[in-house]
Formats: sequence, structure tokens, C-alpha cells
Amino acid sequence: MNENKIQVIELEQHVTKDVKDRHTNGILTVLWRDWDEKIPEPKMIYISSVNPNEKKGPHIHKKRNSFFLCIKGKLLFVIKQKNGTYEEIIVSEDKPKLIIVPKEYASAHVNLSKTTSKVLVLADVAWKPNDNEMENLEFGDYDWTKWD
Repeated sequence: MNENKIQVIELEQHVTKDVKDRHTNGILTVLWRDWDEKIPEPKMIYISSVNPNEKKGPHIHKKRNSFFLCIKGKLLFVIKQKNGTYEEIIVSEDKPKLIIVPKEYASAHVNLSKTTSKVLVLADVAWKPNDNEMENLEFGDYDWTKWD
């Protein structure tokens, strides 16, 4: 993992089969294995939901790297680059991608679905109450209206 670079990783998927007649019954998506080197061992795992027409953030994590996977719906990630420009990444449950946002990069995510979207989040530093690890920000020069 490159700790100073925003990354998008296509995830490995495997078709799963019924044990009796071998018909396809779903898909298994590999997010993390202890022998993979895509991400470090998670110290915290949680699910965050975003209501329709809502956004979470922007905010910045000072100590932790965050790893996001959209597990329901469709989300836009807006990540502020160190040079002040914005990277926009759209993800959905249909095409699993792992979005890696390094510490000290500000980001927000916007629900682009008409229903609640959910994102699975892995972090390499666990959240503790009152640790002041996160700082809320505003992207005052970003045009949020283009997603209305």
C-alpha cells in the first residue's frame, strides 16, 4: 500500500455454486486476506449508511488510512488532492472497487442512489471517543450542485 496515494483497486470475484446441482447461487468478493499486501491488517471495521440525496463529510483523518467498499447503492467519493484539485470516484455495489484514502487527505462521499447506500469501511487505526483524530472541513470551492 502506498500511504501517500489515493488508490482504486478492482477486487477479485469468484462465482459461487450450489452444493447439490452446481447452479450459480452468488458471488464471493475478496476484500482482505492476511497474505494479501493490498492493505494492512484492519484495526476497525464498520458499515456507514448514507441516506438518499445526502453526503458525509468532507472531513480529514489525521492518523488513519481508510479503505471503502460500496456494498449497497451507488456513491461518489470526492477526495481533495494535495495540490487542491478534486478527484471524483463513482462506485457501486455492482462493480466492487476498494477506495483507499490515505491519512491527511480530505474526503466526502455522496449518495447517488434513490435509496440508502451503504459502505463497508476498514481502518488501520481504531476510532476512540475524544481522540480528535478527525477534523470536519468544507470544500468551499467544490461544485456540489452538479450532483443534485
